[in-house]
Amino acid sequence: MSMYKIGVIGDKDTILGFKVLGISVFPTTDAKEASRIVRQLSKDNYAIIFITEQLAKDMDETIDEYKQSVMPAIILIPNNQGALGIGMDGVKKSVEKAIGADILFGKEGR
Repeated sequence: MSMYKIGVIGDKDTILGFKVLGISVFPTTDAKEASRIVRQLSKDNYAIIFITEQLAKDMDETIDEYKQSVMPAIILIPNNQGALGIGMDGVKKSVEKAIGADILFGKEGR
């Protein structure tokens, strides 16, 4: 059985803390580079990829490629400068897709 991995892509200051949790970190502030990393991680058995909102806002095309696939689930997170507000709805949908229920907001998934 293969192990699924979790990765996080974003600026170094925001993502370094994830390393202590055993999550693979991929520091970049370039959206093109981040898109390349996402494609590579999807081939390498990554189940969840966290991306900072600041990067994701310039990666619509790449993120859309994976919206319908079960894996990897792409989840947007705020960077250390604060949230842009585009991630929470995506987190909710990704969690529902991954587990079939809305555990964040207490409603059953459809």
